Amino acid sequence: MTTVRGRPRLRAPILERTITAEKTSPLVLDTHELGRRPGSMLTVRRTVPAPADLGTAVIGIPEGSELELDLRLEAVMEGVLVSGTVTGRAVGECVRCLDTVHEDVSVELGELFAYPERAKAAEESGDDLEDAEDVYELDGDLADIEPALRDSVVTALPFSPVCRADCPGLCSECGARLADDPGHTHELVDPRWSALESMFDTSNVSDETKES
Repeated sequence: MTTVRGRPRLRAPILERTITAEKTSPLVLDTHELGRRPGSMLTVRRTVPAPADLGTAVIGIPEGSELELDLRLEAVMEGVLVSGTVTGRAVGECVRCLDTVHEDVSVELGELFAYPERAKAAEESGDDLEDAEDVYELDGDLADIEPALRDSVVTALPFSPVCRADCPGLCSECGARLADDPGHTHELVDPRWSALESMFDTSNVSDETKES
């Protein structure tokens, strides 16, 4: 409490804003500095660790590996438009020979994060925001780009990654990697003759027969 001209003056209560662990993610962008004046822009360039499970079952960007963000935040009437590129390096498994595959990934983002009140007003009036399927909603001043990034990365990754276009794969008989032994072959025996082959196998002849 402070005193002004002999009269006590109460301090205004301090409002603390609690930020959850999710909101401290490096993929959550704070747009407060941008403001809401349409046309205002802010550039975000940073290196952040990749989140878990960024990819598919056969290839993805490993958790904790570097993601390069080169983004532009622009204030528009409906909210904040986030556009730019995110690059990283994916690691996977060749679907033919199971060897490790490395692939550079660069995806384009172009997502609208609507102001909460604009999104609510549009919902109540039954009006759709422009390109509604690509519209997310701001959480206060925070824009979480992780969902949009996941969608973009998954569609950019190869459905069936290969170590090289002409990978010969594995031997169907023994599983050997054919690229390591181009001349690798197996003697093919017709199963119809296998029984006869065993009958004439001299290794099965008894010692007595040999002596006679």
